[in-house]
Amino acid sequence: YIPYRKRDSKRNRDSEMHGYFAGHGYACLRVDLRGSGGSDGILKDEYLQQELDDGVEVLRWIASQPWCSGKVGMIGISWGGFNGLQIAARRPPELGAVVSVCSTDDRYADDVHYMGGCLLGDNLSWASIMFERNANPPDPQIVGDRWRQMWRDRLESSGLWLNTWLRHQHRDAYWKHGSICEDFDAVQCPIMAVSGWADGYSNAVFRLLKGLNVPRRGLIGPWSHRYPHDGIPGPAIGFLQECMRWWDQWLKDKDRGVDDDPMLRVWMQDSVPPTTSYDTRPGRWIAEDTWPSSRIEQHVFPLAMARIAGRNEDVSEMPITVQSPLRLGLFAGKWCSYSAPPDLPSDQREEDGGALVFDSGPLTEPVEILGAPEVDLMLTSNKPVAMVAVRLTDIAPDHRATRVTYGILNLTHRDGHEYPEPLEPGKKYRVTVPMNGVAHSFPSGHRIRVALSTSYWPLAWTPPEVTRLTVFTGASQLRLPVRPPSVDDESLRTFPEPEVAPAGEETMIAPSDAQWKVIRDLAVDESTLMVVKDLGTVRIEDIDLELTKRSTEKYTICNDDPSSARGETNWEAIFKRGDWKTRTLTKTVLTSDGSSFYVDADLDAYDGERRFFCKSWHEVIPRELV
Repeated sequence: YIPYRKRDSKRNRDSEMHGYFAGHGYACLRVDLRGSGGSDGILKDEYLQQELDDGVEVLRWIASQPWCSGKVGMIGISWGGFNGLQIAARRPPELGAVVSVCSTDDRYADDVHYMGGCLLGDNLSWASIMFERNANPPDPQIVGDRWRQMWRDRLESSGLWLNTWLRHQHRDAYWKHGSICEDFDAVQCPIMAVSGWADGYSNAVFRLLKGLNVPRRGLIGPWSHRYPHDGIPGPAIGFLQECMRWWDQWLKDKDRGVDDDPMLRVWMQDSVPPTTSYDTRPGRWIAEDTWPSSRIEQHVFPLAMARIAGRNEDVSEMPITVQSPLRLGLFAGKWCSYSAPPDLPSDQREEDGGALVFDSGPLTEPVEILGAPEVDLMLTSNKPVAMVAVRLTDIAPDHRATRVTYGILNLTHRDGHEYPEPLEPGKKYRVTVPMNGVAHSFPSGHRIRVALSTSYWPLAWTPPEVTRLTVFTGASQLRLPVRPPSVDDESLRTFPEPEVAPAGEETMIAPSDAQWKVIRDLAVDESTLMVVKDLGTVRIEDIDLELTKRSTEKYTICNDDPSSARGETNWEAIFKRGDWKTRTLTKTVLTSDGSSFYVDADLDAYDGERRFFCKSWHEVIPRELV
């Protein structure tokens, strides 16, 4: 149940999955959201009440068909994983089970828009993707001669979603809507929650297992934002077979042993050298019967001058300052990895020179963690609005630095995201910065590093002023969720190899291209991250459609000037069948100064070679402690 165009853009991906389920005795339906693909209406935002009401109505219709038993399951990744959870919270009696992949229960604190109260660069990137998608025409083969009027209605009325998202900078009612963490008990059907360590949504799996009161299972592999049967980095697994066990158990009342499965299975990642893409992450499957697990031990380490002290070491309180270059973060990778183009974090030595670094001594034995590491910091700021980024890094004996996990916090949100408060310069505050949950094995001989910085561009938008933090050793500490080895892991059921149904035939007409470049102009001290994603031109043979899509993203900043921060995204999409051809161009530019964000956007649409529609936006949005 998605807005991504079931007929063309997601046709082959979904046919592999839904064809597989159909081959095992399930009727499978794919639905374009109202206002997308071949559906009527206008799509004006994510997860609106109309979308959820429509979803409940679709379930009711399916259950009433003679080929349906009355029990329906929902599966989806990303948007389709989100609304599966949200519709489950509506308690439609027809919904028997959900498989939610790469999704969240918390639309403010753990989605593509904000993280730790900081504005994410992916907010602009994602808004630009939907700007392009919403400008695509319906297919005349489906809607007939109405297609032009439907297309014009969408172009005129869908709107600039980035404007809306930037006008809700705190956790208000807008974000609470659709966040099932507001009332976990509203969900009454079984939930399988799935993600990957390179995905942006792995934290939700832990929260769903803890918060829900229904049969539930969690699965986290090494994957990025993809289904696990197509998981990159590998190893991919036979995920569709796992889904079949889930559907049979809850939709057909067949005992498939689901009740005997551990609540949580995750991939314990081995240490690897840093690189921006991996074909496979070495490691092993581990499991916990419950989450939170009583087996996880919290180990606390004081932070001393330039080092992580021993667990019981007495460390004196001393001030140490950090004022990072605004460009720090160019090697952080993407907030949510799609593994194309190579978007994982590079060697962290590129970043550590501008950060406050604390290293452990060489480990005398392996240390394995499962869960969310945290740092408690005693600090002061010289400005009323500031952020801190925290990285946990695996340092090999040859000094290569692989980022294990990270967290960011807008320090005005230190007491919550709903009612932030400015900092009083010079005043001491104790803050906790949680990092993303992870499973990682630090080998003996390696060191653990904590790095603190005042910028993480462009993963997070820069604060309105250059800031300096003073951190106090002794009073600051690292907390690691250490998991002792378990012999039970050796007897876990082995996942089968991936199986899928045949996909439709596609012909590559023009090749794809992917680039991820960091550019430094030393003459003006300007740093740029350039991302190119050219999907080439593909002919979908089943519907005789040629589809071309390409995008560029460019994030630029000058080292000591926050008002120089600039993000620009451009998309082009072409649909062609015989004499029918449409082309859309979208451009979005986000800039800021100390008081406001500025959004400039352009939309151009062509029917053949004739310009069919154009519109421009210029929005000024006050900054609210961001």
